[in-house]
Amino acid sequence: MQTTKKATIVLEDGTVFTGKSFGYEKSTAGEVVFNTAMTGYPESLTDPSYSGQILVSTYPLIGNYGVPPKGDENGLSKFYESEKIHTEALVVSDYSFEYSHWNGARSLADWLKEEKIAGVYGIDTRELTKTLREHGSIKGKILIEGCEDVDFVDPNIENLVAKVSCKDVIEYGAGKKKVVLVDCGVKNNIIRCLVNRGVTVIRVPWNYDFNGMNYDGLFISNGPGNPDLCDEAVENIRKAMEGTRPICGICMGNQLLSKAGGAETYKLKYGHRGHNQPVRQVGTNKCFVTSQNHGFAVDDKTLGSDWAPLFVNMNDGTNEGIKHKTKPYFSAQFHPEAASGPTDTEFLFDEFIKLL
Repeated sequence: MQTTKKATIVLEDGTVFTGKSFGYEKSTAGEVVFNTAMTGYPESLTDPSYSGQILVSTYPLIGNYGVPPKGDENGLSKFYESEKIHTEALVVSDYSFEYSHWNGARSLADWLKEEKIAGVYGIDTRELTKTLREHGSIKGKILIEGCEDVDFVDPNIENLVAKVSCKDVIEYGAGKKKVVLVDCGVKNNIIRCLVNRGVTVIRVPWNYDFNGMNYDGLFISNGPGNPDLCDEAVENIRKAMEGTRPICGICMGNQLLSKAGGAETYKLKYGHRGHNQPVRQVGTNKCFVTSQNHGFAVDDKTLGSDWAPLFVNMNDGTNEGIKHKTKPYFSAQFHPEAASGPTDTEFLFDEFIKLL
């Protein structure tokens, strides 16, 4: 018999959901968002793009395959997308206290407690998700029985990219071609995908001026929060665009490349988070099922005459990537490296490597 404390989710509009705690017992606050993926909670929790957010899983059963061991491979966590959990909390309908998996080393609850992350189960996540779809992503807080109250916080007014980016220059791989990776909150699998294609990856902080470096291509990573708070990165990208070296961006990288090209971004009502976002390559009938995690989008109408949309979301018609009409610059709003999710679009890494 599990002994659990009462946990209450309070949304800024006054809506309240009551459940039980299965993680670290602390009250916390953030932006409440939902993810429709059926699997991949270790990857999602360690994705820096979730920084500042309370993550709601729409799939009802979470925890049944536990959590993989930490492990280390080429200086990166082998089974995680970063070195720690970045979500403020995890909210699920039904938490499985028993787990079974060939790679399971501990329970999800034990992991959350170790990293001091709140977890709530017994919530009607379908009703909560309906609320988020109707209202949009909303500020919320989790109050654990016996713990102090906390204030609502808005992570979108904080430069979350600066919070999650590396602080020093780090190298991976030993290939002849060198790729500068602007770390806006990079997932480990982006680095793995590049290193596995035989290049040296030079990972630099989000606001690092890399333009004096010797490199063959520029890669701009995913990351959390509001792209309008990343002007230093945009300015460095804009300088790089004065040359002709290939540039590729993913997720936040799509937004920052677009802003460097003169376009504007805006906040989506409730974002795209899951493994089932359908995307069409513009000018073709090719469609892909993609993994996504973002709350902002590029405004196609503000793209300059030198740029064109590369992909479009088939659910809501929003931008999913751009390309330059004459120079080797392109980007994707979705995650070609998935981790977790479908790997249909990993070929975009090959396209980038061919340009080097």
